[in-house]
Amino acid sequence: MPRYLSGVVSEILAERDGLQRVQVDGRRAYVLTRLIGTVAVGDEVLLNVTATDLALGTGGWDVVHWNLSRRQWEAEGGGHIMKLRYTSLQSDTGSAEEHGAESPDGPEPLDAVSLAGFPVLATFLHSQLAPAAVAFSLASPGHRLGWVMTDSAALPLVLSDLAADLVDRGLLHTTVSTGQSFGGRIEAVNMLSGVEAARHAGCDAVIVGPGPGVVGTASRHGFSGLEVASVIDLAGRAGADVIVALRWSDADARDRHRGVSHHSRTALSLCSRGATIAVAAGYEVSDLPPQHRIELVDSGDPAGELAAAELTVTSMGRGVAADPGFFAMAAAAGRALGSRVVATGEARS
Repeated sequence: MPRYLSGVVSEILAERDGLQRVQVDGRRAYVLTRLIGTVAVGDEVLLNVTATDLALGTGGWDVVHWNLSRRQWEAEGGGHIMKLRYTSLQSDTGSAEEHGAESPDGPEPLDAVSLAGFPVLATFLHSQLAPAAVAFSLASPGHRLGWVMTDSAALPLVLSDLAADLVDRGLLHTTVSTGQSFGGRIEAVNMLSGVEAARHAGCDAVIVGPGPGVVGTASRHGFSGLEVASVIDLAGRAGADVIVALRWSDADARDRHRGVSHHSRTALSLCSRGATIAVAAGYEVSDLPPQHRIELVDSGDPAGELAAAELTVTSMGRGVAADPGFFAMAAAAGRALGSRVVATGEARS
């Protein structure tokens, strides 16, 4: 069951639109300001400390549930579509499906958007986003990449420091939060219409995947990345050209995640459609389900490319030097995605 504590804000550590990071009586916490407004030093706040008590979930941060120093708060909503539905924090975010996608002639229904041949990269972990996005930019200069965040992990998109950094560096053209996730530049009801909204917003390709904090268990099917099977089938049936970034590790202590993770093998085994599996040159991958196609791709220099972009990325606490194969597979997938765009379209100005 959840546990709550009250305390007083002693310091504002950092902030950006939608998020504050604060110190509360010696505890680190974050504030989702689009849900409860901002806090100030001296405010008494109520913290949800459940995940930190269990040493999981929020990376060592409590969540500010409410600012006890105010009696009420309101902000203008985005429409009638609600997210976090039927919870005390439900919010009228609106959605691209509700309002239509913007165009020079006014809103257009998403039903008019075709995904035929549209490049889509499915990822298993949030940490695959940055190496894939950097590799995409190098393989297809001048093209626009979107990130469609699913709701299988963190729900507030603003918690993704990686996405914020990628947007700041011009490596992401837009972000879309889907399902119960919220806070992207575009809101969508589900993954497929989120991809459609990203394409209509000018993206030449998208990465679809979770935010930080996926769930994993020792059971065969009890993990967040199983959704990759749905991404492959739904986007593929809509005509998209689907590529998959394998979850791979050279360093994970768990046998089930060494080499190709069982998460990747299991999700790929449950697809009714096939996808392109990007494999970094120099690595051997075998025994994948026969409906999928392996494409060997030069992964480039993920360590140097991330450093040049001034991005620091870890996965399960390991950086590029500690787990090079993880980053090589993500970068190979990003380059494969970029090659599709170059092959089918002209570079944007």
